[in-house]
Amino acid sequence: MDRTVQLNYRHPARRSAGRPPTGPPSPRLRAARVLAANWTGASTVPSRNLYPHQWSWDSAFIAIGLRHVSPARAQKELETLFAAQWADGRIPHIVFNPSVPLDAYFPSPDFWRSTTAGRAAGAPRTVQTSGIVQPPVHALAAWLVHRADPALSRGRGFLARVYPRLAAWHRYLLHRRDLGGGGLVSVVHPWEQGMDNSPCWDAPLARIAPAPARSFRRADLDHGAPGDRPTDLDYGRYVRLAADYRERGYADGGGEFAVEDPAFNALLIASEHALARIAEELGAPGAARRDRAARLTAALVERLWDPAAGLFLCRDLRGGDTLVPERGVSGLVPLLLPGLPRPIAAALVRTVTGPHFSLGDRTRLVPSHDLLAESFDPHRYWRGPAWFNTNWLLERGLRAHGETAVADALRTAVVELADATDFAEYVDPYTGEPCGATGFGWTAALALDLCHRRPAPPERQKLDKSPREGVSALSTGTFDQSDKGGDRG
Repeated sequence: MDRTVQLNYRHPARRSAGRPPTGPPSPRLRAARVLAANWTGASTVPSRNLYPHQWSWDSAFIAIGLRHVSPARAQKELETLFAAQWADGRIPHIVFNPSVPLDAYFPSPDFWRSTTAGRAAGAPRTVQTSGIVQPPVHALAAWLVHRADPALSRGRGFLARVYPRLAAWHRYLLHRRDLGGGGLVSVVHPWEQGMDNSPCWDAPLARIAPAPARSFRRADLDHGAPGDRPTDLDYGRYVRLAADYRERGYADGGGEFAVEDPAFNALLIASEHALARIAEELGAPGAARRDRAARLTAALVERLWDPAAGLFLCRDLRGGDTLVPERGVSGLVPLLLPGLPRPIAAALVRTVTGPHFSLGDRTRLVPSHDLLAESFDPHRYWRGPAWFNTNWLLERGLRAHGETAVADALRTAVVELADATDFAEYVDPYTGEPCGATGFGWTAALALDLCHRRPAPPERQKLDKSPREGVSALSTGTFDQSDKGGDRG
């Protein structure tokens, strides 16, 4: 840990010398301990055993929680990731730790070969990374980290350093990944969207010939139950897509898999709003970025909204440019957006609380897939289990759109289930049974964040509440709600 981080770390539950302990550690203290245990000195691993490197959107979510105990360390988390950015602007989904043995995780650096296969795209020469990306939540994370301690951020020049990198990242996505020509960003591998094994990928993946099973070894099965993980067939298809992308020198546009995903694009829009705030903090105008966010929101509605399904769907560009008829949690994430049309926001709230996801009725956390679908599985990776990062996003969206009571219940459920499961990677949405790894980085970080964001008092809830049929329009200040300095109390 560097000296700056040591000096600025604030223990969340420090007690004065000599005072006897008053009871078991609080959830926020236990969450902070997970983050401390997963810290490597420059970044935080998602899981010591299962995921021993730095992951892109994990680090963004982890920084959001870290800001409450050490804003300097949260800044370092993001800056370490950005240091591995490619010259074309992409932020790779994995930054490899050279001290970790190659056989500890697959695909390993010798599979991706970023320094050679990625040379034309500007991969860094001094650090090994993957060649694909993950959802662009980074600008939102950077803005929230700045707001946690603006004086420290300004003193260290944090936003001035990261803004050019964030702008280049968004430029890469908007210019290189508009593969459908409709203004939205496409993912070229299921791992890029982050919800790796979602049934939303079944139809697009079915066209992919899998890599031979003998050509790779699945290290994930050493630490996770096979019944909870992707099948060998799906994994073989993931490997084939990644290898083909590598052989093209990580050039975009020529692969067999190209999907416009609602969550990926919603997080880009949210981060465009955050970049507008960052630009203004640095003394530059933010209007152009807000205009871009509005255009992207309109494109999202035009291309991916399905009124019959009551949520956004994925668009399969290589499968006839059609919508994929699967209700995944990805289709609910746009509730996060401030410029969403009122009827669509209201419909999303009805869907999340209705029979397909049943929040507040049969489930305390929103499942990752439609409860009524034949493909639903309460334990298998992203095919039904509830994940803490998507529920954090939905809590934020529900609160922003006036659904305060639902948001408060979801906030409580995230904190309680995270703590009760030893900060599990994901849980059974019906029972809360932990699945995957424990001591998971973003689970601890986002539970910690919600511990520091208090529910509104009952009288404020009444004022904020709006009918589900007519959710009020939101201002562009949505991303400041409950995130100002001094809320860490």
